Amino acid sequence: QTQLAESGGGSVQAGGSLTLSCLHYGYRYDRSCMSWFRQAPGKGREGIVFIYSVDGSTAYADSAKGRFSISQDDAKNTLYLHMINLTPDDTGMYYCAARAASSRSCVGSVRDYDHWGQGTQVTVSS
Repeated sequence: QTQLAESGGGSVQAGGSLTLSCLHYGYRYDRSCMSWFRQAPGKGREGIVFIYSVDGSTAYADSAKGRFSISQDDAKNTLYLHMINLTPDDTGMYYCAARAASSRSCVGSVRDYDHWGQGTQVTVSS
């Protein structure tokens, strides 16, 4: 059974940084896509960073470019989201998601991903 568990959220002032972690285990895909989604208060869940597990190729939403980076540690079954220069607009619940990959393109919406964590809250104050 595939399970994802996020951690590392918290409260930070604008301009600060946070690193989120996603421990993942239980799935048997030879090729997989993993991603971080964000759901701001009163808004839908949007994908902000995507990574293809085989070669580590990544894609970023415009809101994440230049400030967020994704990395994976296969030995620890952990996916990371490194965030710097945070703004109040980055406030929201952050979710880790995974699915089997049919190609190197991992960009997708909520409906494209099969496995989800419970989320971790990030609050950025001005």
